[in-house]
Amino acid sequence: MSNPLLQERRRRISPGIVVVVVLVLAIVAAVGVDYWRKHSKVEVTANGRPEPAVITGPGTDGKGITVGKTGAKSNIELYLDFRCPHCEEFETATGATLDKLVEDGTATITYWPLAFVSPEDSPRLANAFAASAANGKALSFVDAIYGDFSKAWTTDQLMQLGTQLGINDAKYQAAVNGNSYAGWLDSVSNASNDRKVTGTPTVFVNGKQLDAGKLTPDGIKAAVESSS
Repeated sequence: MSNPLLQERRRRISPGIVVVVVLVLAIVAAVGVDYWRKHSKVEVTANGRPEPAVITGPGTDGKGITVGKTGAKSNIELYLDFRCPHCEEFETATGATLDKLVEDGTATITYWPLAFVSPEDSPRLANAFAASAANGKALSFVDAIYGDFSKAWTTDQLMQLGTQLGINDAKYQAAVNGNSYAGWLDSVSNASNDRKVTGTPTVFVNGKQLDAGKLTPDGIKAAVESSS
């Protein structure tokens, strides 16, 4: 015959045990995910992708990084944060359209890397982007970061990325390790503040800001066509 007092005690203890087990499993899972984000291998294909010319490189105070063909009639300015999930969504949706506009000489793109999302991670990635652009790998860097957005992109992973992209330059490693473009990034941030940019992604076409509803392939193409 079962002991009713023991059964009652079990009923009181069991929910607490379940909660503890669930919490422990959640912590273990979180630790595992964090470890994977920081230590997963960096893989890109064929040293990135074909790159347009860098018209304005990093380091010019208050100026973004402009790529494309000299003489293009339109300029698309993209204010982004490499840790911004909405920027990743924007890149996924419009990346092919932006590529075509640059490749056929219709437009240039000016990148303004900002640090809205993470005070630690965003500047690290923006600095590495500048170092990549200085080596002619701006778009390959953008593809890699947003293409594997769940990765933490630690300094070690950014070093691996440089190697994968074919950047065999000691200056790249020094820039990534030493945050060499911090001063330039401050000037970019100040310029964006002067322009009243308050979030990412923010897009201008030939100096006119696009509404959020127009941050689509069709919206960007229409803006370029109407202002060319």
